[in-house]
Amino acid sequence: MLVPLQLGGGASLLAIGFAILFFFIIIISFIRRYKRCPSDRILVVYGKVGTGNSAKCIHGGAAFIWPVIQDYEYLDLTPISIEVDLANALSKQNIRVNVPSRFTIGVSTEPGVMQNAAERLLGLGAQEVQDLAKEIIFGQLRLVVASMDIEEINSDRDKFLTNISQSVESELKKVGLKLINVNITDIVDESGYIEALGKEAAAHAINAARKSVAEKNRDGSIGEANAVQDERTQVAAANAKAVEGENIAKINVANSDSLRRQREAEAERTAIAAEKVQSAKALEESYAAERDAELARAERERSSQMADIVVPAEIDKKKVEIDAEADAERTRRIAKGEADAILFKAQAEAQGILEVLTKQAEGLDKIVQAAGDSPKDAVLLLVADKLPELVKTQAEAIKNIKIDKVTVWDTGAKTEDGKNSTANFISGMYKSVPPLQDMFNMAGMQLPEYLKGKNVVEGEDAPKDTKSPTAPKKNE
Repeated sequence: MLVPLQLGGGASLLAIGFAILFFFIIIISFIRRYKRCPSDRILVVYGKVGTGNSAKCIHGGAAFIWPVIQDYEYLDLTPISIEVDLANALSKQNIRVNVPSRFTIGVSTEPGVMQNAAERLLGLGAQEVQDLAKEIIFGQLRLVVASMDIEEINSDRDKFLTNISQSVESELKKVGLKLINVNITDIVDESGYIEALGKEAAAHAINAARKSVAEKNRDGSIGEANAVQDERTQVAAANAKAVEGENIAKINVANSDSLRRQREAEAERTAIAAEKVQSAKALEESYAAERDAELARAERERSSQMADIVVPAEIDKKKVEIDAEADAERTRRIAKGEADAILFKAQAEAQGILEVLTKQAEGLDKIVQAAGDSPKDAVLLLVADKLPELVKTQAEAIKNIKIDKVTVWDTGAKTEDGKNSTANFISGMYKSVPPLQDMFNMAGMQLPEYLKGKNVVEGEDAPKDTKSPTAPKKNE
């Protein structure tokens, strides 16, 4: 039973070992397929790149190359120097020239141009790339020479090189190359035109140099004479300026002395004034110190008096205020009690008046009912009830007159009605009391017939038709 168990355990360990080895091989393979691109090369990944292009170019980075479906190669960025000896090229003037030159080119790293290099130069050697570039340069160089004059080619080399660079570089980009440098060594022609132009330029240069020498000699003589003149003029001017400077210096010295004396006097005056000011300030400060001392002493005396007099007075004042507040509180409480008593008394009186008025109203209501609900007859009943008092009041109007105290001057003459002055006086005094009939008339009432008899004062019968102007008339 132990042998089969040992065989099963060994098979499991072997399987785990193979699995670890396989996993390790896979990791190594993946690591080896991760390619890093050096700075002097371009990594070209081709196959299934998944970008819609035939290849993917990487410069200065890295990429993982999938096995089976992808592969890679490098493009070298090392510059290539090409010597181009262009001979018998026709210029714009149909003059044949020789243009020996040297071009330096290399694979471009621009994104679009780099893609062209991957499509057209991948797999070519350095010599094959050089031959391809040389053919392109020859053709473009002939076109540039044919578009320019000999004088322009010979005199304006910068323009010539610029035209060559623009023309050649635009064509090199189509195959993924870049123009790095152009160097034109010399330009010659078979007819000697360029040499003649050189001789003409040399002759012009020699004549210009001779003319320049003569002009310089003339300018030297004139300059020498002008220099002598300027020397004399400048010496005279310098002497005059020297004398003027000496005079100005003397004036400045005098002014300086005057200013110095003024400054000294001003400084002395300022010093004296400052001394006096300082003395005055010292006296002022001493006076101020004495004043402060006196004020402090007075303040101390005042504080002492305040402590001896004012503080007890304030204590007494506070005590009086507290007593006054207590009296006021007591008075307030007494006044409040009296006010409450007055209020209760007034309320009781008002309640009594209300009861009296209520009873009077009830009595008046019964009187009106007794008068047959006639307000006028009710008023007559009330007046008739008060008639004894009215008569008594009328009689008392002259009750207390002392006749013996009244002096009447009577001349003895009689009036038309046969009365003397004394009788008229007494009659008039009695008439000043309102007659009973008039009082009833003012009340809107009519006296009974038995009270309309004789005149009490005169002792005569009263007229039968005596009525108040306001009395009501009977209907006949």
